[in-house]
Amino acid sequence: MTGWTRTPDEVDEQEVRCTQKFGPTRWRAEKMAVVEELTGREAVIQRLRDVGLRVTGPRLEVLTVLAAGGHLDVEAITTTARERLGTLTSQAVYEMLRHFQETGLVSKFDRPGLPAVFEISGPAHQHALCTVCGRVENVSAAAPVPPRGALPEWRVDDAEIVFKGLCPDCRASAPTA
Repeated sequence: MTGWTRTPDEVDEQEVRCTQKFGPTRWRAEKMAVVEELTGREAVIQRLRDVGLRVTGPRLEVLTVLAAGGHLDVEAITTTARERLGTLTSQAVYEMLRHFQETGLVSKFDRPGLPAVFEISGPAHQHALCTVCGRVENVSAAAPVPPRGALPEWRVDDAEIVFKGLCPDCRASAPTA
């Protein structure tokens, strides 16, 4: 094998060796994970370019952390991104998140008494909030619409529903009445 290019025979040979060593399922799963990671990173780069933001290492890493899923606060985002970048301040993350919000890449969800959490903007959805631990999950539900005539002088820009209660973990550890 020379350089980065391989002949089809070399690719097949490598796949056979890996399949023999790891089994067909593991080899394919690992191969797909690499493809998905590259595709995901390329999608993040494209999203940055689509909104007119320069692609930088820190921006790419912060969006990649958010794209991995979940609702993360600034501390969690900073810690995770810092592990890969080496250095990154919370202030820099706050600034990036502000730009991402302004361009519609990221949404912010405020939790009463707890730090706000952020997520990649996506299809409209609502949230469930655990009143004990602060866990947030997405809920597929249509946004509420005010009854016709209820707000005659208003231009309603946004509406949201927050389902509050106990998450499965807190519910399992809560004393029964």
